[in-house]
Amino acid sequence: MLNRLFKWMSGQTARTDSHGKDNAPASESQTPASRAPAPATRRSRTSAPRHAALPASRPVRSGSRKGAAAGANAHSHPAAALGLSKQRISFAALRTCEELQQAGFAAYIVGGGVRDLLLGRTPKDFDVATDASPEAVQSLFRRARIIGRRFRIVHVMFGRETIEVTTFRAAHTNGQTDAHGRMLNDNVFGTREEDAYRRDFTVNALYYDPIAETLIDPMGGVDDLSARLLRMIGDPTTRYREDPVRMLRTVRFAAKLDFQVDPPTLQPIRTLAPLLENVPPARLFDEVMKLLESGHGLACLQRLRHEGLHHGILPLLDTLFETDEAFITEALTRTDARVRQGKSVSPSFLFASLLWPQVRVRWQQLHAQGEHLVPALDQAISEVLDEQGTKLALHRRYQADMREIWMMQPRLEKRGRQSFTLVTQLRFRASYDFLLLRCTSNEIDPALGDWWTEFIDADSSRREQLVQESLGSTGKSGRNTRKRRRRRKSASTENGAPAEGHGGAGEPPAAS
Repeated sequence: MLNRLFKWMSGQTARTDSHGKDNAPASESQTPASRAPAPATRRSRTSAPRHAALPASRPVRSGSRKGAAAGANAHSHPAAALGLSKQRISFAALRTCEELQQAGFAAYIVGGGVRDLLLGRTPKDFDVATDASPEAVQSLFRRARIIGRRFRIVHVMFGRETIEVTTFRAAHTNGQTDAHGRMLNDNVFGTREEDAYRRDFTVNALYYDPIAETLIDPMGGVDDLSARLLRMIGDPTTRYREDPVRMLRTVRFAAKLDFQVDPPTLQPIRTLAPLLENVPPARLFDEVMKLLESGHGLACLQRLRHEGLHHGILPLLDTLFETDEAFITEALTRTDARVRQGKSVSPSFLFASLLWPQVRVRWQQLHAQGEHLVPALDQAISEVLDEQGTKLALHRRYQADMREIWMMQPRLEKRGRQSFTLVTQLRFRASYDFLLLRCTSNEIDPALGDWWTEFIDADSSRREQLVQESLGSTGKSGRNTRKRRRRRKSASTENGAPAEGHGGAGEPPAAS
């Protein structure tokens, strides 16, 4: 797909005529609120949408001082020439555009969905941009709701698929910012041209009209896709101050797309990294999850450290690779593989893996100070989770699941008769997978993982045999268990009921 794109562009550099149509309203200077019709029912329709030819000239590159006016000089490309086809658009996204256009509004597929189609990838989802106000969008669809406060959008639902519909935003100068330049109110609506200038990267500022089958490229995103270049729209320093999360997005997209970052886009990041301290923890958590679930989580975290986006900003990254690089690398490699295979990833398991080295080190320290094994682990968990909560809003349900996974590790190491009940517990499978991860990274003896794998697959008689073998083993836990069984049995000979044995958990795993 990308080769086709490059070949087509090579023959079109001198092209000046417009091949597509734009369904922009007659007066682009009006805001959606001022020009939107009164709230309509789903059945209300107007005549066919208005189409006007776009003037074609060279797109304005990133960093241009022409601002929102750049969009007026957008390139218009016939979608078929770039390999775009409405057949590759989901029914829900196509229907959303059709409904909006039939009601007299402009509507485009925008952002990552268009970018991924041009790169020959399968988009994860599709977003729609329109000149209709959120209220007008909501009135057109039976299942639609307005969400957000700082940035109001509409979720239009078709079965299990949700289309995110966003009203064109105006220039940043119209919004409210804090003392650091961060946007506080982003609900100032504008034109498509202004909206293009508001987007982060040129490759994400592409507007595809699946009805007219036309691609609008206001910022030269098609050129940058061919060059595999990630370029910020506008002045990078200003854009990072408006929304510091864009620094994380730069790293994520560069790793995900395997693109080079434009030097002016990359240069301010290290200096402006402390601005992330002003980002609400909940939003920071969402962005970190996108990064970790990108299928390139390992590369993203390594890049974050390289660009200085770790110490003092995200405690998660401060000692991530310094504490146990082998364990973290194995965990992220497995996560990336699952994402690329289209499998789901549990946030609880993912963060349990990333934070385990810190928990383990603190566990060892507390145990060495005289704290009993299990209480020491419980205290270590609480301390690490409290530290992360200052910067990263880990949901309580995730924290509860993580605690269960961690607290079950000493019990899994025992292997005694409690193994029969452990396999029935809710978090056993996640805890078992976590144990295998520890075995693979050589934190603990891989034979322990092999034992549990066989125990899970065995029938009742074989399970009993495995437990008896573990109790009679020459290892530390086996010796302790056998001694307890003999003492309890002799003490209970009066009633003839031997007590069950319980092996010891041993010592906390050694630090790497």
